[in-house]
Amino acid sequence: MTPALMHERGTDWLCRAGLRPTRQRVALAALLVGDGHDRHVTAESLFAAARDGEEPVSLATVYNTLRAFCDAGLMREITVDGSKSYFDTNTSNHPHFYWEDSAEIVDAPADDLMIAKLPDAPEGAEIAKVDVVIRLRRKS
Repeated sequence: MTPALMHERGTDWLCRAGLRPTRQRVALAALLVGDGHDRHVTAESLFAAARDGEEPVSLATVYNTLRAFCDAGLMREITVDGSKSYFDTNTSNHPHFYWEDSAEIVDAPADDLMIAKLPDAPEGAEIAKVDVVIRLRRKS
């Protein structure tokens, strides 16, 4: 995959969401969707990938950009253990497997998940989404 094509895909992704394609946003978008595959990243892993690229960005810029991508509906944030955040370019409703030993998150098959009933939301609230994270550990 050529860098030019990856940047073009990243730019298109941003423009479809109404985000201005700045150099740094395009560089990060190219890393996230430039090859046409969905990604699960942390801010730190995206920062490490960007550090090796042609458009250096600070870790603060990566965090701010990921937040803007989530706010624009381009990504979903998945929080594990209340503190570790992963960002997913696949925004459809789907569950995730979380490998405890490697701290890796991957998509789980949605067809096999059945949630029969959710509790009613408290008065004055509505359920916005349901995140399902299935924690895995390797058998001994």
